Amino acid sequence: MADRTSSPPPRPDSAPARSWWGWGALDQALPDAECASLAGLVHGAAESALPVPSIASLELPAVRVSAPAAFAHLVSSAPADRAAHTYGKAFRDVVRALYGDMAAAPDLVARPRDERDVVDLLDWAAGADVAVIPYGAGSSVVGGVEYRAGDHSGVLSLDLSGLDRVLEIDQVSRAARIQAGVLGPDLEAQLRPHGLTLRHFPQSFAFSTLGGWLATRAGGHYATLHTHIDDLVESLRVVTPSGVSQSLRVPGSGAGPSPDRLFLGSEGTLGIITEAWMRLQDRPAHKASASVVFERFPAAVNAVRAIAQSGLHPANCRLLDPGEAALSGVAAGGGSVLVLGVESAHGPVEGRLAELVALAREQGGSPVEEASGDGDSAAGTWRSAFLRMPYLRDGLARMSVISETFETACTWDRFPALYEAVHRDVGAAVRKVTGASGLINCRFTHVYPDGPAPYFTVIAPGRRGAEVAMWDEIKAAAMEVLGEQGATVTHHHAVGRDHRPGYDRQRPEPFALALRAAKQALDPAGILNPGVLFDAATA
Repeated sequence: MADRTSSPPPRPDSAPARSWWGWGALDQALPDAECASLAGLVHGAAESALPVPSIASLELPAVRVSAPAAFAHLVSSAPADRAAHTYGKAFRDVVRALYGDMAAAPDLVARPRDERDVVDLLDWAAGADVAVIPYGAGSSVVGGVEYRAGDHSGVLSLDLSGLDRVLEIDQVSRAARIQAGVLGPDLEAQLRPHGLTLRHFPQSFAFSTLGGWLATRAGGHYATLHTHIDDLVESLRVVTPSGVSQSLRVPGSGAGPSPDRLFLGSEGTLGIITEAWMRLQDRPAHKASASVVFERFPAAVNAVRAIAQSGLHPANCRLLDPGEAALSGVAAGGGSVLVLGVESAHGPVEGRLAELVALAREQGGSPVEEASGDGDSAAGTWRSAFLRMPYLRDGLARMSVISETFETACTWDRFPALYEAVHRDVGAAVRKVTGASGLINCRFTHVYPDGPAPYFTVIAPGRRGAEVAMWDEIKAAAMEVLGEQGATVTHHHAVGRDHRPGYDRQRPEPFALALRAAKQALDPAGILNPGVLFDAATA
C-alpha cells in the first residue's frame, strides 16, 4: 500500500540519565539545600536530608540463579542493574532505596532485543521456576514491579526497553504498529515526521513506555472523552508462557468478550505485551486555554459537572481545590481554580472555549484568563508544577516528610460525601500517625458525564526511620474510605501490590474465579509477576 510506511528511521536517543533510587532524570533531583528549603514548608520535618547511597555501598542479596550461556548477552547481574530494577517510584519505594534496603532486588535483569528473546526467556524461566517481573521503565507507584512474596528459585526483571521502535505506520487508517518498550518521548519523535501523534501524555510520559501504559490502563492527556490508553488500542500482541496472542486489527468488534480487554490492565501477570496497533491523530494546530476562579468549591464542582455533561469535550478540564491551587502556585487567595483547554488539528477552537467558560460562569466562576496556547497562563503554571511534583516528592522524602497520592473515580452524586470523608477520616489517620494535621488537597484529573476522577494529595511530617510504616497506615486508611464511599480503588495508577486489599474487595467473586482460570491457562507455572492483581491459588 503506497500510504503505508514500514521501518521508519531509527528513533533518537532522547532518554536522560535515570535516577536508580528516585523519580526521573538524575540532573533534576533536588540538591540537599533545596530539600531543606522545601521541608521548611512542613512543620516537623527533619532537619537534614537523608543521603543518597551509592550503588557500591548497597548490600544486595546473593544471586541465586544463573541464566543459560545462550542468554549471556541479554542478562545482567550487575549491582547497578539489580538496584535500579528493585522498586518502582512510590513513596515507600523511594524511602527504602534511600535507606539502602535492597531485600527485594531481582537476581537478574534481562533486556530482550526482540519478541523471540522474550519467548525464549519465558520458556527458560518456566522450566527453572524463576519469577518474571515485566519492567517497562519502572515508574509504577503501586508496587507493580517489585517481587514481594513467593518461593521461586529466583527472580528475573524483564526490561523491555530494547523493543523501542515504531515498526509500521498506516497513514490511510491513521494507526501505527509499535513495540511495547518505547518511551513516550521516543514514540512521539518517531511519529512527528509523519504529522501524527498518539497524544497520550501521563505525568510519567518521559519515564514510562507504551507497554506500561497498556498493562496498567494508564490515564493520559485528555480529561474527557479519550481518557485512558484503552481508547487508543486497535489490537495487541502478547507473549504468554502458553503461546502468542495476536488480536484482530479492526476499528471495532462485537465478537464476544474482547481479547484485548483481557490483557489491558493485566499488569504483566497474564502475558508480556510486545506490540500494539495504536490509533493516532493529526497533530493539533489550534489550541486555546482559560482559567476560571471560584470562591466556593461546591460551585466549581457543579461547573465541571455541567461541562462534562455538555458534549463539548475539552482536552483539559482540571479542577484544583483551594489547597491544590495554592500548592501548585496557580492561586493563593483561597479560591478553587478550573483550568480549561481545547485543541484541534483542523480549525479554530476559540468558540468552543467560550462555550465552556460560559458554562463555568453560570455556576459563579470568574474567568481570569483566555489565551491562545498556554504561554504564561494558569494552564502553563499548573502543567509545570504537575511535571515537577514527583521531584519535589522525592525531596520531601529525603526530609522524612510523608507524601501520598491516591486517585479514584465515583459518580457525581457520591462525590461530596467522598470529599468530606477523605478530609475527615484520612485526616484523622494522618493526625493519629504523625501527630500533625498535615495537608490534604484534591484535584480532578479526568471527568465523565456521570462522575469525576478525584486525585488526592496528603503531605505530613514523618519520623525518621518510621516513614514506610507511617505511609502504610495512611494508605490503608485511604483505601478504607474509598471502599466505604463506593469509589474505585484506582482510576489510572493500576492495582499492583499496594492496592491489592481494595481491589480484592471491589471485584466480583465470579470475575476473580475467571481471572484465576485465565492465569492457570496462560501461565501454568505461575511465573509472571506473582502477587499482582491476585494470588493464583486464592484469587
